[in-house]
Order: sequence, then structure tokens, then C-alpha cells
Amino acid sequence: MDREDARKPPLRPGEYTPADYAEVVVRHAREAGVSPLLVMTVLHNEAYKPHHPLLERLWQWWKPGASFGVANMHRATFEQVRRTHGLPGRWQDLRDDPAFAIRAAALHLKDLDRSLPPRHVRRYTREELLALGYNTGERNMRAFARGVPPGPMARSYLRRFRTNRRLAAESLADDGRPSPPVTG
Repeated sequence: MDREDARKPPLRPGEYTPADYAEVVVRHAREAGVSPLLVMTVLHNEAYKPHHPLLERLWQWWKPGASFGVANMHRATFEQVRRTHGLPGRWQDLRDDPAFAIRAAALHLKDLDRSLPPRHVRRYTREELLALGYNTGERNMRAFARGVPPGPMARSYLRRFRTNRRLAAESLADDGRPSPPVTG
């Protein structure tokens, strides 16, 4: 598998920020045809747990069905994305390769966007529904689009998504390019 040069998340949870992957987010979101802001906001929502590969291996030992990578993708979702888009690699590679995890997340959001009806209840934006679909699955996303109210976990995810939009926008302020060094 061809790996990009994206650093692994740090071992200490407080030292991880999705903004470290802005350039990768912009590239893979554009390749997938989805909004970089959507992808980055999802990464901010999924940053609630440490994503270091060692910790994810330990977590999998305790909870075999856990989600992996900086985008917290479950195995069934990854396998569907892998088959649809001919992705190389395995689900376990998500924990070791942040760029691969971001690519898979962007492609999954693209697939969700294709399955979302063009008309939906006005209480949610299209991107909010896509984020809810990322969190709860395609079937639930389509139900929310018809007006079925989300449960408490999905409502919590949506509140965090709305709050994290500002952080995601700040992370992408330079279009994913590193800031130039400040000189005296």
C-alpha cells in the first residue's frame, strides 16, 4: 500500500489535534468531491479519544469491534468503502496511517451524499445530515432527512458538529498549507 507522509497522532490525548492533517484533509476531500470543511469537522468530532496506533491496538484487544483511525471508522463501513472504491489495504491500516483513514472517511462521506435525497427537512443542513450519517449510518441519516428525530447520542454528535465547525474552519484557514515561518 502506498502510504502518504502524515505523522501518527501523539500518545498523549491532549496533544492531538485534527488541524495537523489539514493539508491531507483538503487533498482527499477534493479528490472525493466533498467539502474539506465537512471532513475536518467530522475529524474534530471524532477526536474525543486518543488515536495513537498503540492505544488503538490495546482498545481492539479489549473491544474487538472498535472503530479505528483519526476518523473512527468501523470495520463494516470500511469494507463497504473499500469495495466501492477499490481501496488497497485493510481496516487495521486505518490506525497506522492517518492519511489513509482520512481518505476512507472522505470517500464514505461522498457515498453518504449520493444516498441522501435532494430534498430533506429544513431543520438540518445537508452537511449536518451527512455528519449524522457518518455517526449513525446511512439508514438513520435517511430517516432524519424525512423528519424522524434523532436519539440522544445523535443529538449530542450534532451539537458537537455545530460547535466544531468553527474549529474546523480555523484548521483550514490556509487551505491546508503550512503557515509561512515568522521572521524578525
